[in-house]
Amino acid sequence: MRPLVLSVFLFILAACSSEAERAYTVNELIADKALLAGVVSKCRQNPGELDNTPNCQNAAAADFRARLESM
Repeated sequence: MRPLVLSVFLFILAACSSEAERAYTVNELIADKALLAGVVSKCRQNPGELDNTPNCQNAAAADFRARLESM
């Protein structure tokens, strides 16, 4: 009986955990302009919650670097 309860508990725990979003590097974002635009747009829609995430920080850095290179 104990293994069954443990198995059910682990199954429920695994079902509830969410998969972490992949963090893109600055170079990856610079290379893919569509991806960069999507990440920047998503970050601007919810800055309070997403501003300190690695993707938003890297997207801001990539956007800044891309703007500097285009000057």
